[in-house]
Amino acid sequence: MFKRWLGLGRIGGFGVLLCCCLGLVYILACRPAVGPNQQALLWAGGANSREGYMALLQEREDSHRHYINSLTKQIAQLKDALQERTQQLQESLERAKTKGVLPLGLESLHKAPEQNDLKEFFRSQLNQAEVSAGLKFSSEYAVIPFDTFTLRRVYQLETGLTRHPEERPVRKDRRDELLTTLETALHVLNGPQQHSDITAGKRTYAPSDFLQGLTRTERDRGTVYEMLFKGGGVHDYTRLVFFRPFGPVMKVKSERVDTANLLINIILPLSKRADAFRQFMGNFRKVCINQDNVVHLTVVYFGRDQIDQVKAILDRTTRETRFRNFTLIQMNEEFSRGRGLEVGARAWKRSQNALLFFCDVDILFTPDFLTSCRLNAEPGKKVYYPVLFSQYNPSLIYSNLTQPPPIEQQLVIQKDTGFWRDFGFGMTCQYRSDFLNIGGFDRSIKGWGLEDVHLYRKYLHSKLMVIRSPSRGLFHFWHEKHCADELTPDKYKMCMQTKAMSEASHGRLGELFFKQQIEDHLRAQKQRS
Repeated sequence: MFKRWLGLGRIGGFGVLLCCCLGLVYILACRPAVGPNQQALLWAGGANSREGYMALLQEREDSHRHYINSLTKQIAQLKDALQERTQQLQESLERAKTKGVLPLGLESLHKAPEQNDLKEFFRSQLNQAEVSAGLKFSSEYAVIPFDTFTLRRVYQLETGLTRHPEERPVRKDRRDELLTTLETALHVLNGPQQHSDITAGKRTYAPSDFLQGLTRTERDRGTVYEMLFKGGGVHDYTRLVFFRPFGPVMKVKSERVDTANLLINIILPLSKRADAFRQFMGNFRKVCINQDNVVHLTVVYFGRDQIDQVKAILDRTTRETRFRNFTLIQMNEEFSRGRGLEVGARAWKRSQNALLFFCDVDILFTPDFLTSCRLNAEPGKKVYYPVLFSQYNPSLIYSNLTQPPPIEQQLVIQKDTGFWRDFGFGMTCQYRSDFLNIGGFDRSIKGWGLEDVHLYRKYLHSKLMVIRSPSRGLFHFWHEKHCADELTPDKYKMCMQTKAMSEASHGRLGELFFKQQIEDHLRAQKQRS
């Protein structure tokens, strides 16, 4: 036992001695190199000499600078080598793809960052669009018509809100689009000779030489422009065709939106019309109380006539449903829709920034609309102006029936049952903070009309995004419209135009207008047979 411990002691001592030797060698090897000049400075001034330390510091700094320069050169060499290897890999993948032997899983490595590949993609868009050759369509309804344009006018089938079959482009982006295309065409015509068939008989083209153009957009491909210019002779023309291709879809944002507890304050200005309010509250109970239940109703009532009936309807709703999110504000003054909405919006005293829905008593909305209201309005960013579907006169639409069908069966979006009320801006969802910051309604407007248009234009002049789109869950009931004699000429004209549009479709009105001729024709047909 003693010998065993003695042997282990010798081994341990030898190990300690070996570690000491290695430590001494390491210290000597890692000691900073000291030149003759540095040794002289250190020995002359001693270890605490300031000049000696400064000289040592300078030498260390120079050494580090050289080392950094060396690393920089190595990094540059590695970058060059990496770029060369990447190019070689791309060429190898290209050859493998050409031969059809690209290994599975390496398709993502075969990228196309060069400009030539981008041009190839745009070329494929051009080849798939209806530019150089026609496409087969299932019917005449699948054809995309062209718009015709000149220097100052656009002739269009899709007239939009203006209803003008021809007009000067209203939107700046539309004007810029056509002007840019014209400038491009003139640059090609007046540029260096590239195509002898176009530039034969060289001349200088001016905007006045442009006769007309055709343009249309395929939403998944791009926009084509066919432009006609005067040529050298009376029957000589120059035609240019351009194509503005669309790129692939890009993801802009992906976010989760929680609307579970987002309360909507429905503001309803009202005067008389107790029967219409009773119908409104029937839909309110069905949609807001029984299904949504995250709403508040603010009724701003003008005058005293029928106020007792309105209160009775609200009281009955509260008793039967235990729903108490009502506010009734009485105004003893002449009816003004803008004034009522302004008062209702400012009456909200809770700390929560409420989402407001400006509504009318002749409106029916669905749960889907309330969801759209919450999703398309955002404080400080977006306001929602839905386009509602306005019903025609049921007595004209369903004249072949003994009586019109129930309301639920009338909510059909078809050209013979109603129309998109794209000239109306009264129904809107916006946050109270945005409404107050924009300045609210023009309080000087009395009675019917224009207050909603003025507010809409305020938002168009601001930095907020206006979401304008048809809503499949927002309907306007037909009701008899009376245009008062005291209205100003512009308001009276607007009221009469709305009245005319709300009665029936153009085809149905034509049937009524030519009813006698149609009956005479049918009678003559029966006599012949």
